[in-house]
This record gives sequence, C-alpha cells and structure tokens, in this order.
Amino acid sequence: MEIMASTDKTTKRTDYLSWDEYFMSVAILSSLRSKDPNTQVGACIVNEGNRIVGIGYNGFPAGCSDDELPWGRDGNWMDSKYPYVCHAELNAILNSDMGRMSNCRMYVNLFPCNECAKVIIQAGIKRVVYINDKYPDDDKFISARRMFKLAGVEMIRMKIPDRKIEIDFSRFL
Repeated sequence: MEIMASTDKTTKRTDYLSWDEYFMSVAILSSLRSKDPNTQVGACIVNEGNRIVGIGYNGFPAGCSDDELPWGRDGNWMDSKYPYVCHAELNAILNSDMGRMSNCRMYVNLFPCNECAKVIIQAGIKRVVYINDKYPDDDKFISARRMFKLAGVEMIRMKIPDRKIEIDFSRFL
C-alpha cells in the first residue's frame, strides 16, 4: 500500500501516521537510546485519551555504569548482561505516573517476557501491542502469554505498515 501525499495545500494530508504507527514509532525511537549491542527494545505507554504516559528502553539501572557492567549474552550468568539490564517495559512503567496506568496500552517492539508481563499486569495495562515475537517457544514468553490471558490483557501483533518512516532533522532547519 502506498499512501500518496496530497500536493493540494487546501485539504488535509492523507499520509499522516495512524495512532498505532505513531505510538509504535515512539517505542522504536526510544529503543535507539539503548546501548545494548545485541537487542534494542523500546516501550511506550498510552492512556485511553491517546496521551503518552511513559516511555522506556532497555539498559542498566540509573547509577550503574554501562562501561563497567558486561553487555555479553553468553558464558557465566554473572558475566552477562542478564542480571543487570532493566527491560524497556519496566523502565516505561517506572518512568510514568504509576497511579494512572489503569486501562492503558503498551507499544513495544519485542513481545514481553514473563517478568515484564507481571509488571504490566500489576500496573493495570490492558493491551500490549508488539511487532516481533522473537522467542514464541521459550518458557519465559509462553508463561507471559498465559498470565496475560488469565489477567485479560489483550495481545496484538501489529501489522507492519507498508511504508518507511524516517526522521530527517535537516527538514526543520
């Protein structure tokens, strides 16, 4: 599908972003802040009025130097990133007004793990919109789906738009 921009400056544009494209773009843009060399994840929490109430990306806790902790994935668990990294979903919730997330939806580029699912459910988020379900057969993600179903959290795999969205800073000079 190709969306053609109107050249007529007296009618509204037709190539504007849908809400889902907009909020997923914010999540993806947030993921670009991650310093993880392997996996960059971003999350955006939106309330019922289409207002962003939290954003986050995967990284180490505040005050923990990302030059002193390991970024690797293999080998000894203590020498990997896993005991140290805060996931994007957790950071988005912690970077929000936690008392106002009931019935919100979360946009995230990678399907949440079981630990993030617990936090999402506890926060009151009712819909998770994601792009990639990279590990569908891993127990962490099977249990996340199970908890989401039990808690009534809707899981929606977003259809990728058939277009490219770019940010050109020089356009605004």
